[in-house]
Amino acid sequence: MRLRSFALALAAALPLPVQAQTPAPASGSTARAETPLPPAGPLDAAQMNTLLTIIDDRQRNSGDFKARAFIEQREKDKNDVFFETVFYRRDGSDQFLILFLKPKTEAGKGYLRIDKNLWMYDPATGKWERRTERERIGGTNSRSDDFDPIYLARDFTAVYVGSEKLGNFGVHHMKLTAKPGAKVADPIIELWVDQATGNILKQQGYALSGRLLRTAYYPKWEKVFSASKGADVYTPKEIRIFDEVEKENRTTVLIEQVDLAALDKNVFTKAWLESKSR
Repeated sequence: MRLRSFALALAAALPLPVQAQTPAPASGSTARAETPLPPAGPLDAAQMNTLLTIIDDRQRNSGDFKARAFIEQREKDKNDVFFETVFYRRDGSDQFLILFLKPKTEAGKGYLRIDKNLWMYDPATGKWERRTERERIGGTNSRSDDFDPIYLARDFTAVYVGSEKLGNFGVHHMKLTAKPGAKVADPIIELWVDQATGNILKQQGYALSGRLLRTAYYPKWEKVFSASKGADVYTPKEIRIFDEVEKENRTTVLIEQVDLAALDKNVFTKAWLESKSR
């Protein structure tokens, strides 16, 4: 299995993030200049909003998005489970779909967001069930927002915790609280953002009670030029998720084969997903 080598890596010290190289824009294409990152901290409210807006914009394409995700789930006293999936996004209309390809027992299962509602399809029963944003994808520690970025600047209010060191990296440490009415998985988030690259290195999600629920690390990022956007789209190459409630549970997600070409208009429909399980 492709992820088996990560079993040892997860037990070792986490590597620090490395920025991947960016493919050059195609000849004749016009690249939009990126907004400059704020300086090293401390940051005021306006600077934090600028940074969160940059992060939000970087991770979204003006057109479509497709990639493969390989997921390894490790739980106490259970065998490791490996999944191969493909996920699709249409960021302009906030549409999202993830389809399971392997193992055979999970093939054809999928999650689809329609009109801000998340649905899960089980081909074994042929039924759709409505899910929340906290839904554990395939029973793993991953969620839809690991593949489909949330709106940090729009949905959260930020407080600056400090300009810190995470390993050898200078980071902006911020605490984000969901705004009233915002539909988010975690009402409280703490972020550690690389001051040099603007990439998220670490993220922790909390319940309203203040209980820590999970910690995610982002060791590697990739940026791919989007002709439709006229700018780079950033995506994590690897996510390491640790369950802070069930301490022995952890998930590794590898994201590969990013494709920003236009998708068929029918992809984000129940009928399309159902057709893939026949």
